[in-house]
Amino acid sequence: MALLNSIIKWVNYKRIYQIELYRNHAEEIQEEMLFNLLNEAKNTEWGKKYDYRSIKSVEQFAERIPISTYEQMEPHISRMIDGERNVLWPGEIKWFAKSSGTTNAKSKFIPVSTDSLEDCHFRGGKDVLAIYHRNYPEAKALTGKSLTLGGSHRVSNLSNKSYYGDLSAIMIENLPFWTDLNRTPPTEIALIEEFERKVDEITKTSIHENVTSFAGVPSWYLVLLRHVLDYTGKNNMLEVWPNLEVFIHGGINFEPYREQYRKLIPSNEMRYLETYNASEGFFAIQDDPSRNDLLLMLDYGIFYEFIPMSEYGKENPKTIPLWDVETGINYAMVISTNGGLWRYLIGDTVVFTSKNPYKIKITGRTKHFINAFGEEVIIDNAEKALQQACDETGATIRDYTAGPVFMGDNAKGAHEWLIEFQTPPGDLSRFTDILDKTLQSVNSDYEAKRHKNTTLNSPKVTAAAQGTFYHWMKEKGKIGGQNKVPRLSNNRDYLEQLLPFHHELSR
Repeated sequence: MALLNSIIKWVNYKRIYQIELYRNHAEEIQEEMLFNLLNEAKNTEWGKKYDYRSIKSVEQFAERIPISTYEQMEPHISRMIDGERNVLWPGEIKWFAKSSGTTNAKSKFIPVSTDSLEDCHFRGGKDVLAIYHRNYPEAKALTGKSLTLGGSHRVSNLSNKSYYGDLSAIMIENLPFWTDLNRTPPTEIALIEEFERKVDEITKTSIHENVTSFAGVPSWYLVLLRHVLDYTGKNNMLEVWPNLEVFIHGGINFEPYREQYRKLIPSNEMRYLETYNASEGFFAIQDDPSRNDLLLMLDYGIFYEFIPMSEYGKENPKTIPLWDVETGINYAMVISTNGGLWRYLIGDTVVFTSKNPYKIKITGRTKHFINAFGEEVIIDNAEKALQQACDETGATIRDYTAGPVFMGDNAKGAHEWLIEFQTPPGDLSRFTDILDKTLQSVNSDYEAKRHKNTTLNSPKVTAAAQGTFYHWMKEKGKIGGQNKVPRLSNNRDYLEQLLPFHHELSR
């Protein structure tokens, strides 16, 4: 054990030193990233179109290249899927991450180049371990195995030239063969397409292994861990895996699930580390366990820009580089990457909590909010309000979504919440009242609309039948992997799809 820790410290020392340079050299690092990207892509079709060779400044880059959504880049990506070379990034790209951030029927296929795999996604995983062992020098996670749930989609042909799958599946397919020695289950089980069969096979394969860590989306791992307990008849996960040490989580906010994990893994020594990674790139890591913000990783082949949400939606929104951001302002994130995404609007919103070094909190999605009445409720508001209501009532939440109740002829508007509780509150009306009051305290626009019921009536909260969200997602083919339940919507589409499942399961 002492020898292993010495090797880890030796390997991590240089990288930790490089990460420390983020504090005083962020602008230089990011400028270098941009011009490296421009130089690599100068002979691509995209690079020639915008004359990357002649770009000499960050300002010139921002003026010349348009901000792009997936829909705008999709024709170029489709050609890459068909095997065309040198379109957005040099050479041929064989792998495409099927992005399932929402339940939209139309899938996105994000190009994953060899450069982005090596210099972004894999590097992010290595840095997580480096930071973890810096914070916990005596950690023993590497003495056991990492439990891998894997993507829900089988890696499949898109054409004769390319393949797609969940990002996690692509990473598993491309990891060196020797990583199987440190992972359970074997690759062929981790990549099973059907989620329930995968969970069953993982359970049978892994319960006798020395599992010390696992990483992934909290909601889907809860399904797996509960299945393990049902299968083994044990009371908690430490009776199955006594050396379990760390959960590296991302994809959704962990706070609504934290109490459930405490019950499943009843140990003060269990550690939780948050990451911000997506099909488009690996962006940030929780580097300080005493804080809940994330260190923005600056040298992963990604150049960052930010749009203040006050500018979002305008024809020519103002964008600013990293070194011009301010703390406390909600920004939409724009990225240019070594996978061939150029000034790409990823759809996430963040707030900076620190500029030395640059740290962020994820506040939501540009398309996931409620502003039907001018209240501008974002996911960050919703999570804070739900957490307060849970803290005061002892409730815990599995899943939720919310949307507007539109005004009628003689009725004011409201918000409707469909919440599937793991532990329901004793008094749902009290839970609703705390939710409402906390939303007013964190969002002045919502408070103004709720003042004396001027525009909005009190929210309507329905306790969803157990399994409502799971069965809805299963019908959509969105079980497992990086699939997420959309939390807020400015229309009633998700509510109207979910409520029939609730009513059916309530019978």
